Amino acid sequence: MKKLLLSLAATTALASPALAELLDLEKDELTFGFIKLTDMAPLAVAYEQGYFLDEGLFVTLEAQANWKVLLDGVIDGQLDGAHMLAGQPLAATIGYGTEAHIVTPFSMDLNGNGITVSNEVWEMMRPHIPSMDDGRPQHPISAEALVPVIEAFSAKGEPFNMGMVFPVSTHNYELRYWLAAGGINPGYYSPENITGQIDADVFLSVTPPPQMPATLEAGTIHGYCVGEPWNQQAVVKGIGVPVITDYELWRNNPEKVFGLTAEFTEENPNTTKALTRALIRAAMWLDENDNANREEAVAILARPEYVGADPEVIANSMTGTFEYEPGDVREVPDFNVFFRYNATYPYYSDAIWYLTQMRRWGQIPQAQTDAWYMEVAESVYRPDIYLAAAQSLVDDGLAKAEDFPWDSDGYKAPTPADDIIDGIAYDGRAPNAYLESLPIGLKGEQAVVGDEIQG
Repeated sequence: MKKLLLSLAATTALASPALAELLDLEKDELTFGFIKLTDMAPLAVAYEQGYFLDEGLFVTLEAQANWKVLLDGVIDGQLDGAHMLAGQPLAATIGYGTEAHIVTPFSMDLNGNGITVSNEVWEMMRPHIPSMDDGRPQHPISAEALVPVIEAFSAKGEPFNMGMVFPVSTHNYELRYWLAAGGINPGYYSPENITGQIDADVFLSVTPPPQMPATLEAGTIHGYCVGEPWNQQAVVKGIGVPVITDYELWRNNPEKVFGLTAEFTEENPNTTKALTRALIRAAMWLDENDNANREEAVAILARPEYVGADPEVIANSMTGTFEYEPGDVREVPDFNVFFRYNATYPYYSDAIWYLTQMRRWGQIPQAQTDAWYMEVAESVYRPDIYLAAAQSLVDDGLAKAEDFPWDSDGYKAPTPADDIIDGIAYDGRAPNAYLESLPIGLKGEQAVVGDEIQG
Protein backbone atom coordinates (compact mmCIF):
# COMPACT_ATOMS: atom_id res chain seq x y z
CA MET A 1 0.00 0.00 0.00
CA LYS A 2 2.91 2.34 0.68
CA LYS A 3 4.24 1.74 -2.84
CA LEU A 4 0.79 2.40 -4.30
CA LEU A 5 0.47 5.72 -2.50
CA LEU A 6 3.96 6.79 -3.51
CA SER A 7 3.20 5.92 -7.11
CA LEU A 8 0.01 7.96 -7.03
CA ALA A 9 1.86 10.88 -5.48
CA ALA A 10 4.55 10.76 -8.14
CA THR A 11 2.13 10.60 -11.05
CA THR A 12 -0.23 13.29 -9.84
CA ALA A 13 2.34 15.60 -8.24
CA LEU A 14 -0.11 16.15 -5.40
CA ALA A 15 2.04 14.89 -2.53
CA SER A 16 0.98 16.39 0.77
CA PRO A 17 3.53 17.26 3.47
CA ALA A 18 2.62 14.05 5.30
CA LEU A 19 3.48 11.84 2.30
CA ALA A 20 7.16 12.59 2.79
CA GLU A 21 7.15 10.30 5.82
CA LEU A 22 5.30 7.37 4.27
CA LEU A 23 8.39 5.21 3.87
CA ASP A 24 9.05 5.54 7.58
CA LEU A 25 5.66 4.16 8.69
CA GLU A 26 6.15 0.89 10.53
CA LYS A 27 2.49 -0.09 10.07
CA ASP A 28 -0.01 1.51 7.72
CA GLU A 29 -3.12 -0.68 8.13
CA LEU A 30 -4.77 0.00 11.49
CA THR A 31 -8.00 -0.89 13.25
CA PHE A 32 -9.32 1.45 15.94
CA GLY A 33 -12.19 0.78 18.34
CA PHE A 34 -14.79 3.15 19.74
CA ILE A 35 -18.03 3.25 21.71
CA LYS A 36 -21.11 4.93 20.20
CA LEU A 37 -20.78 8.33 21.86
CA THR A 38 -20.43 11.78 20.37
CA ASP A 39 -16.96 12.18 21.86
CA MET A 40 -15.61 9.57 19.43
CA ALA A 41 -15.92 12.42 16.90
CA PRO A 42 -12.16 12.97 16.33
CA LEU A 43 -11.87 9.42 15.01
CA ALA A 44 -14.85 9.76 12.66
CA VAL A 45 -13.68 13.17 11.43
CA ALA A 46 -10.08 12.02 10.90
CA TYR A 47 -11.48 9.22 8.75
CA GLU A 48 -14.15 11.16 6.86
CA GLN A 49 -12.03 14.26 6.23
CA GLY A 50 -9.14 12.16 4.94
CA TYR A 51 -6.66 13.06 7.67
CA PHE A 52 -5.69 9.42 8.25
CA LEU A 53 -5.13 8.96 4.52
CA ASP A 54 -3.04 12.14 4.41
CA GLU A 55 -0.71 10.39 6.83
CA GLY A 56 -0.60 7.23 4.72
CA LEU A 57 -2.76 5.35 7.22
CA PHE A 58 -5.46 2.94 6.11
CA VAL A 59 -7.77 2.91 9.10
CA THR A 60 -10.80 0.77 9.90
CA LEU A 61 -13.10 2.05 12.67
CA GLU A 62 -15.05 -0.59 14.59
CA ALA A 63 -17.79 0.05 17.17
CA GLN A 64 -17.35 -2.09 20.30
CA ALA A 65 -20.03 -3.66 22.49
CA ASN A 66 -18.74 -2.19 25.76
CA TRP A 67 -15.66 -0.71 27.39
CA LYS A 68 -14.26 -4.05 28.61
CA VAL A 69 -14.44 -5.61 25.16
CA LEU A 70 -12.75 -2.50 23.76
CA LEU A 71 -9.89 -2.60 26.29
CA ASP A 72 -9.36 -6.33 25.80
CA GLY A 73 -9.22 -5.76 22.05
CA VAL A 74 -6.38 -3.25 22.42
CA ILE A 75 -4.48 -5.47 24.85
CA ASP A 76 -4.69 -8.62 22.72
CA GLY A 77 -3.90 -6.76 19.50
CA GLN A 78 -7.23 -7.11 17.71
CA LEU A 79 -7.39 -3.32 17.91
CA ASP A 80 -4.35 -1.12 17.35
CA GLY A 81 -5.82 1.66 19.48
CA ALA A 82 -9.12 2.98 20.73
CA HIS A 83 -11.31 5.78 22.04
CA MET A 84 -11.01 5.05 25.77
CA LEU A 85 -12.24 6.12 29.13
CA ALA A 86 -9.43 8.17 30.67
CA GLY A 87 -9.36 5.84 33.65
CA GLN A 88 -8.76 2.73 31.54
CA PRO A 89 -5.06 3.23 30.66
CA LEU A 90 -4.35 4.26 34.25
CA ALA A 91 -6.22 1.36 35.84
CA ALA A 92 -4.66 -1.20 33.50
CA THR A 93 -1.17 0.17 34.10
CA ILE A 94 -1.48 -0.07 37.91
CA GLY A 95 -3.13 -3.49 37.63
CA TYR A 96 -6.67 -2.63 38.68
CA GLY A 97 -8.72 -5.14 36.71
CA THR A 98 -6.94 -6.22 33.54
CA GLU A 99 -3.20 -5.52 33.79
CA ALA A 100 -1.37 -4.01 30.82
CA HIS A 101 0.74 -0.94 30.15
CA ILE A 102 -1.55 1.36 28.13
CA VAL A 103 -0.51 4.89 27.19
CA THR A 104 -2.17 7.92 25.66
CA PRO A 105 -0.56 10.60 23.48
CA PHE A 106 -3.87 12.38 22.85
CA SER A 107 -6.80 13.54 24.99
CA MET A 108 -9.99 13.44 22.94
CA ASP A 109 -12.18 16.10 24.56
CA LEU A 110 -13.33 18.14 27.53
CA ASN A 111 -16.78 17.93 29.15
CA GLY A 112 -19.52 16.05 27.29
CA ASN A 113 -21.35 14.16 30.06
CA GLY A 114 -24.51 14.66 32.08
CA ILE A 115 -26.48 13.16 34.96
CA THR A 116 -30.10 12.28 34.24
CA VAL A 117 -32.88 11.12 36.58
CA SER A 118 -36.24 9.53 35.85
CA ASN A 119 -39.38 11.65 35.64
CA GLU A 120 -40.55 10.22 38.97
CA VAL A 121 -37.32 11.19 40.71
CA TRP A 122 -37.33 14.62 39.07
CA GLU A 123 -40.84 15.33 40.36
CA MET A 124 -39.66 14.40 43.87
CA MET A 125 -36.50 16.54 43.57
CA ARG A 126 -38.11 19.63 42.05
CA PRO A 127 -39.62 21.10 45.27
CA HIS A 128 -36.11 21.16 46.76
CA ILE A 129 -34.53 23.10 43.85
CA PRO A 130 -34.56 26.91 43.76
CA SER A 131 -36.28 28.56 40.79
CA MET A 132 -35.23 31.51 38.68
CA ASP A 133 -37.51 34.49 38.07
CA ASP A 134 -39.00 32.79 35.01
CA GLY A 135 -39.91 29.68 37.03
CA ARG A 136 -37.26 27.40 35.53
CA PRO A 137 -34.89 25.48 37.85
CA GLN A 138 -31.75 27.26 38.90
CA HIS A 139 -28.58 25.53 37.74
CA PRO A 140 -26.26 23.96 38.74
CA ILE A 141 -28.47 21.59 40.73
CA SER A 142 -26.94 20.19 43.90
CA ALA A 143 -27.33 16.54 44.87
CA GLU A 144 -28.70 17.87 48.16
CA ALA A 145 -32.05 17.92 46.33
CA LEU A 146 -31.76 14.16 45.95
CA VAL A 147 -31.38 13.49 49.69
CA PRO A 148 -35.13 13.54 50.53
CA VAL A 149 -35.78 11.30 47.50
CA ILE A 150 -33.31 8.69 48.72
CA GLU A 151 -34.84 8.90 52.19
CA ALA A 152 -38.30 8.31 50.72
CA PHE A 153 -37.08 5.25 48.81
CA SER A 154 -35.35 3.95 51.95
CA ALA A 155 -38.53 4.40 54.01
CA LYS A 156 -40.28 2.09 51.54
CA GLY A 157 -37.45 -0.42 51.75
CA GLU A 158 -36.38 0.25 48.16
CA PRO A 159 -32.75 0.75 47.09
CA PHE A 160 -31.94 3.84 45.05
CA ASN A 161 -30.10 2.60 41.96
CA MET A 162 -28.11 4.64 39.47
CA GLY A 163 -26.14 3.68 36.37
CA MET A 164 -22.66 4.56 35.18
CA VAL A 165 -20.74 3.10 32.27
CA PHE A 166 -17.67 1.41 33.83
CA PRO A 167 -15.95 1.23 37.24
CA VAL A 168 -13.01 3.39 36.08
CA SER A 169 -15.05 5.73 33.88
CA THR A 170 -15.23 9.48 34.21
CA HIS A 171 -18.97 8.91 34.61
CA ASN A 172 -18.49 6.81 37.74
CA TYR A 173 -16.22 9.42 39.29
CA GLU A 174 -18.37 12.38 38.22
CA LEU A 175 -21.54 10.77 39.56
CA ARG A 176 -19.76 9.97 42.82
CA TYR A 177 -18.36 13.50 42.96
CA TRP A 178 -21.80 15.06 42.50
CA LEU A 179 -23.40 12.79 45.09
CA ALA A 180 -20.64 13.34 47.65
CA ALA A 181 -20.77 17.12 47.12
CA GLY A 182 -24.42 16.88 48.20
CA GLY A 183 -23.58 14.83 51.30
CA ILE A 184 -24.54 11.45 49.80
CA ASN A 185 -22.19 8.48 50.18
CA PRO A 186 -21.87 6.65 46.84
CA GLY A 187 -20.07 3.66 48.39
CA TYR A 188 -16.58 2.18 48.48
CA TYR A 189 -14.58 -0.56 46.78
CA SER A 190 -12.25 -3.03 48.47
CA PRO A 191 -9.97 -5.75 47.09
CA GLU A 192 -12.55 -8.32 48.21
CA ASN A 193 -15.66 -6.41 47.15
CA ILE A 194 -15.50 -4.67 43.78
CA THR A 195 -19.16 -3.68 43.60
CA GLY A 196 -18.35 -0.18 44.86
CA GLN A 197 -21.42 -0.38 47.10
CA ILE A 198 -19.85 -0.76 50.54
CA ASP A 199 -21.59 1.60 53.01
CA ALA A 200 -23.49 3.22 50.10
CA ASP A 201 -26.53 5.51 50.27
CA VAL A 202 -26.96 5.10 46.49
CA PHE A 203 -26.18 1.91 44.61
CA LEU A 204 -24.20 2.44 41.41
CA SER A 205 -23.89 -0.25 38.74
CA VAL A 206 -22.61 -0.58 35.18
CA THR A 207 -24.86 -0.07 32.16
CA PRO A 208 -23.46 0.34 28.60
CA PRO A 209 -24.06 3.89 27.29
CA PRO A 210 -26.57 3.15 24.50
CA GLN A 211 -28.66 1.08 26.92
CA MET A 212 -29.02 3.81 29.55
CA PRO A 213 -32.37 5.27 28.39
CA ALA A 214 -34.04 1.85 28.05
CA THR A 215 -32.75 0.75 31.46
CA LEU A 216 -34.08 3.96 33.01
CA GLU A 217 -37.44 3.52 31.28
CA ALA A 218 -37.67 -0.05 32.59
CA GLY A 219 -37.20 1.21 36.16
CA THR A 220 -34.07 -0.86 36.76
CA ILE A 221 -32.18 2.35 37.55
CA HIS A 222 -33.52 5.71 38.76
CA GLY A 223 -30.83 7.84 37.16
CA TYR A 224 -27.50 7.67 35.38
CA CYS A 225 -24.35 9.47 34.33
CA VAL A 226 -23.39 9.07 30.67
CA GLY A 227 -22.01 10.90 27.66
CA GLU A 228 -24.05 12.26 24.81
CA PRO A 229 -26.35 11.66 23.08
CA TRP A 230 -27.86 9.45 25.79
CA ASN A 231 -28.90 12.23 28.20
CA GLN A 232 -30.63 14.15 25.43
CA GLN A 233 -32.23 10.91 24.26
CA ALA A 234 -34.03 10.66 27.62
CA VAL A 235 -35.51 14.13 27.06
CA VAL A 236 -36.61 13.32 23.52
CA LYS A 237 -38.20 10.04 24.66
CA GLY A 238 -39.91 11.83 27.55
CA ILE A 239 -38.53 9.43 30.17
CA GLY A 240 -36.06 11.55 32.14
CA VAL A 241 -34.56 14.93 32.99
CA PRO A 242 -30.85 15.79 32.96
CA VAL A 243 -30.11 17.57 36.23
CA ILE A 244 -26.51 18.64 35.67
CA THR A 245 -23.82 18.59 32.98
CA ASP A 246 -20.22 17.84 33.84
CA TYR A 247 -19.35 21.34 32.61
CA GLU A 248 -21.41 22.58 35.59
CA LEU A 249 -19.84 19.96 37.83
CA TRP A 250 -16.24 20.80 36.93
CA ARG A 251 -15.71 23.38 34.21
CA ASN A 252 -13.66 22.02 31.30
CA ASN A 253 -12.95 18.70 32.92
CA PRO A 254 -10.95 16.06 30.98
CA GLU A 255 -12.92 13.28 29.32
CA LYS A 256 -11.88 10.50 26.90
CA VAL A 257 -8.40 9.65 25.64
CA PHE A 258 -6.96 7.71 22.72
CA GLY A 259 -5.24 4.64 24.12
CA LEU A 260 -2.60 2.29 22.72
CA THR A 261 -0.32 -0.29 24.30
CA ALA A 262 3.10 1.01 25.29
CA GLU A 263 4.50 -1.82 23.16
CA PHE A 264 2.71 -0.48 20.07
CA THR A 265 4.14 3.02 20.52
CA GLU A 266 7.65 1.63 21.06
CA GLU A 267 7.51 -0.64 18.00
CA ASN A 268 5.70 1.90 15.81
CA PRO A 269 6.91 5.39 16.77
CA ASN A 270 6.34 6.96 13.35
CA THR A 271 2.91 5.39 12.98
CA THR A 272 2.01 6.68 16.45
CA LYS A 273 3.17 10.16 15.48
CA ALA A 274 1.18 9.99 12.23
CA LEU A 275 -2.08 8.94 13.87
CA THR A 276 -1.63 11.62 16.52
CA ARG A 277 -1.18 14.21 13.76
CA ALA A 278 -4.43 13.06 12.15
CA LEU A 279 -6.34 13.23 15.43
CA ILE A 280 -5.02 16.70 16.23
CA ARG A 281 -6.17 17.91 12.80
CA ALA A 282 -9.62 16.38 13.39
CA ALA A 283 -9.93 18.11 16.76
CA MET A 284 -8.93 21.42 15.20
CA TRP A 285 -11.59 20.98 12.49
CA LEU A 286 -14.27 20.24 15.10
CA ASP A 287 -13.65 23.50 17.00
CA GLU A 288 -12.45 25.88 14.29
CA ASN A 289 -14.29 29.09 13.45
CA ASP A 290 -16.44 28.96 16.59
CA ASN A 291 -17.70 25.42 15.93
CA ALA A 292 -18.69 26.23 12.35
CA ASN A 293 -18.25 22.59 11.32
CA ARG A 294 -20.44 21.09 14.03
CA GLU A 295 -23.52 20.62 11.82
CA GLU A 296 -21.43 18.60 9.39
CA ALA A 297 -19.97 16.67 12.32
CA VAL A 298 -23.49 15.91 13.55
CA ALA A 299 -24.41 14.49 10.14
CA ILE A 300 -21.34 12.25 10.25
CA LEU A 301 -21.96 11.03 13.79
CA ALA A 302 -25.62 10.29 13.10
CA ARG A 303 -24.66 7.56 10.66
CA PRO A 304 -25.34 4.04 11.96
CA GLU A 305 -21.68 3.05 11.74
CA TYR A 306 -20.74 5.80 14.22
CA VAL A 307 -23.24 6.90 16.92
CA GLY A 308 -26.43 6.05 15.07
CA ALA A 309 -28.75 8.46 16.87
CA ASP A 310 -31.10 11.02 15.32
CA PRO A 311 -29.22 14.11 14.13
CA GLU A 312 -31.54 16.35 16.18
CA VAL A 313 -30.61 14.49 19.37
CA ILE A 314 -26.87 14.70 18.69
CA ALA A 315 -27.15 18.38 17.68
CA ASN A 316 -28.77 19.26 21.02
CA SER A 317 -25.37 19.23 22.70
CA MET A 318 -22.84 19.23 19.84
CA THR A 319 -23.95 22.62 18.53
CA GLY A 320 -23.62 24.53 21.80
CA THR A 321 -26.95 24.06 23.55
CA PHE A 322 -28.35 21.57 26.05
CA GLU A 323 -31.98 20.69 26.74
CA TYR A 324 -32.89 19.86 30.34
CA GLU A 325 -36.67 19.59 30.36
CA PRO A 326 -38.67 19.70 27.11
CA GLY A 327 -38.40 23.29 25.93
CA ASP A 328 -35.80 24.27 28.55
CA VAL A 329 -32.93 24.73 26.11
CA ARG A 330 -29.93 26.62 27.45
CA GLU A 331 -26.74 27.87 25.87
CA VAL A 332 -23.75 25.70 26.78
CA PRO A 333 -21.18 26.60 24.10
CA ASP A 334 -18.47 24.49 25.75
CA PHE A 335 -20.52 21.37 26.38
CA ASN A 336 -18.32 19.56 23.85
CA VAL A 337 -14.77 20.88 23.48
CA PHE A 338 -12.34 19.06 21.19
CA PHE A 339 -9.39 21.42 20.70
CA ARG A 340 -9.60 24.80 22.37
CA TYR A 341 -8.26 25.23 25.92
CA ASN A 342 -5.52 22.74 24.99
CA ALA A 343 -8.13 19.98 25.18
CA THR A 344 -6.01 17.50 23.22
CA TYR A 345 -2.85 17.86 25.32
CA PRO A 346 -2.40 14.86 27.69
CA TYR A 347 -1.82 16.63 31.00
CA TYR A 348 -0.30 14.70 33.90
CA SER A 349 -2.57 16.64 36.24
CA ASP A 350 -5.63 15.18 34.48
CA ALA A 351 -4.27 11.67 35.00
CA ILE A 352 -3.61 12.41 38.66
CA TRP A 353 -7.20 13.54 39.21
CA TYR A 354 -8.43 10.15 38.02
CA LEU A 355 -5.95 8.41 40.29
CA THR A 356 -7.11 10.47 43.28
CA GLN A 357 -10.69 9.36 42.64
CA MET A 358 -9.58 5.72 42.45
CA ARG A 359 -7.92 6.18 45.82
CA ARG A 360 -10.85 8.18 47.23
CA TRP A 361 -13.29 5.32 46.68
CA GLY A 362 -10.99 2.40 47.49
CA GLN A 363 -10.01 1.15 44.03
CA ILE A 364 -6.47 2.02 45.10
CA PRO A 365 -6.66 0.33 48.51
CA GLN A 366 -3.54 1.76 50.19
CA ALA A 367 -2.20 5.27 50.63
CA GLN A 368 0.36 6.38 48.03
CA THR A 369 2.91 9.17 48.01
CA ASP A 370 2.56 12.24 45.83
CA ALA A 371 5.60 10.97 43.90
CA TRP A 372 3.76 7.71 43.13
CA TYR A 373 0.83 9.57 41.56
CA MET A 374 3.22 11.59 39.42
CA GLU A 375 5.22 8.54 38.32
CA VAL A 376 2.09 6.68 37.22
CA ALA A 377 0.80 9.74 35.35
CA GLU A 378 4.10 10.16 33.53
CA SER A 379 4.20 6.49 32.54
CA VAL A 380 0.74 6.66 30.93
CA TYR A 381 0.24 10.20 29.57
CA ARG A 382 2.71 11.02 26.77
CA PRO A 383 2.91 14.74 26.01
CA ASP A 384 6.29 14.10 24.34
CA ILE A 385 4.59 12.15 21.53
CA TYR A 386 1.84 14.77 21.31
CA LEU A 387 4.24 17.72 21.04
CA ALA A 388 6.37 15.96 18.42
CA ALA A 389 3.25 15.47 16.31
CA ALA A 390 2.12 19.05 16.91
CA GLN A 391 5.55 20.46 15.98
CA SER A 392 5.53 18.55 12.70
CA LEU A 393 2.06 19.94 11.89
CA VAL A 394 3.35 23.47 12.56
CA ASP A 395 6.41 22.79 10.41
CA ASP A 396 4.13 21.60 7.60
CA GLY A 397 1.94 24.70 7.85
CA LEU A 398 -1.07 22.67 9.01
CA ALA A 399 -1.32 24.16 12.51
CA LYS A 400 -0.43 27.34 14.36
CA ALA A 401 2.36 27.31 16.93
CA GLU A 402 0.36 29.48 19.34
CA ASP A 403 -2.27 26.75 19.68
CA PHE A 404 -0.01 24.40 21.65
CA PRO A 405 1.44 24.58 25.21
CA TRP A 406 5.11 24.11 24.33
CA ASP A 407 6.43 25.25 27.71
CA SER A 408 4.07 23.18 29.86
CA ASP A 409 5.58 20.89 32.49
CA GLY A 410 2.50 18.67 32.12
CA TYR A 411 0.54 20.27 34.95
CA LYS A 412 -2.34 22.68 34.53
CA ALA A 413 -2.70 25.63 36.84
CA PRO A 414 -4.84 24.58 39.83
CA THR A 415 -8.54 24.45 39.03
CA PRO A 416 -10.13 27.24 41.10
CA ALA A 417 -12.80 26.45 43.67
CA ASP A 418 -15.39 28.45 41.72
CA ASP A 419 -15.08 26.03 38.78
CA ILE A 420 -16.03 22.93 40.80
CA ILE A 421 -19.45 22.24 42.28
CA ASP A 422 -18.26 21.56 45.85
CA GLY A 423 -16.10 24.69 45.94
CA ILE A 424 -12.90 22.68 46.52
CA ALA A 425 -9.93 23.61 44.34
CA TYR A 426 -7.86 20.92 42.63
CA ASP A 427 -4.06 21.01 42.28
CA GLY A 428 -2.53 18.04 40.47
CA ARG A 429 0.83 18.72 42.11
CA ALA A 430 -0.60 17.95 45.56
CA PRO A 431 -2.81 14.83 45.26
CA ASN A 432 -2.76 13.84 48.93
CA ALA A 433 -3.58 17.33 50.13
CA TYR A 434 -6.46 17.33 47.67
CA LEU A 435 -7.77 14.02 49.02
CA GLU A 436 -7.59 15.41 52.56
CA SER A 437 -9.74 18.38 51.49
CA LEU A 438 -12.67 16.21 50.34
CA PRO A 439 -15.26 15.63 53.09
CA ILE A 440 -16.36 12.15 51.92
CA GLY A 441 -13.81 9.54 50.83
CA LEU A 442 -10.65 7.78 52.00
CA LYS A 443 -7.87 9.91 53.44
CA GLY A 444 -4.32 9.30 54.61
CA GLU A 445 -3.78 5.69 55.68
CA GLN A 446 -7.47 4.80 55.72
CA ALA A 447 -8.52 1.50 54.14
CA VAL A 448 -11.74 -0.41 53.58
CA VAL A 449 -11.70 -3.56 55.70
CA GLY A 450 -14.78 -5.70 55.33
CA ASP A 451 -17.68 -3.25 55.45
CA GLU A 452 -15.84 -0.62 57.48
CA ILE A 453 -13.44 2.25 56.96
CA GLN A 454 -10.43 1.82 59.24
CA GLY A 455 -7.57 4.15 59.99
